[in-house]
Amino acid sequence: MPDDPESGSSGNGADATAPGSARSAAAKGAAMAREKLAQAKSDAARRGQLPRREPRRRASGPRRDAGDPQLFGRAIADLLADRGWQQPAAIGGVFGRWHEIVGPDMAAHTRPETFAEGEVVVVADSTAWATQVRLLARTLVRRLNEELGDGTVQRVKVRGPQNGPRSSGGLRVTGSRGPGDTYG
Repeated sequence: MPDDPESGSSGNGADATAPGSARSAAAKGAAMAREKLAQAKSDAARRGQLPRREPRRRASGPRRDAGDPQLFGRAIADLLADRGWQQPAAIGGVFGRWHEIVGPDMAAHTRPETFAEGEVVVVADSTAWATQVRLLARTLVRRLNEELGDGTVQRVKVRGPQNGPRSSGGLRVTGSRGPGDTYG
């Protein structure tokens, strides 16, 4: 087949190396594709299968009945949404991943305690770490809002160690009358 019109060459190989031949081959290919598309459309019209005017909608997957089993993750997401537990679950996830969010050094010396009304209470194991968290409070609020959604956390309250200095003197039991209680 030295002169095959569909192959786009005359058989001598000169067209493949000539300048501009790639453009002409692409133009011939596009023209052939348009021609084949027009032919397919006319064949479909003759069979009574007209092409759609509106774009096809993607199927979201097989339809499920209410009694069909659901995927576990989807069932949990639906349960959280129905009960209004999405935010508490997200906050619990942040508390569980505290070491990933604040870093291993800070996580070794701090822990989140509560979240209420936009305020996270963080407990530090020393006054030095409590001061460090206070200095980084803005960064911590920004990082927590990246995880939970903008505006969820508005402030961070930091508590230092709860064991204050011990009062001087001996230990006494409330209501005792001294040593006479024991011996007498």
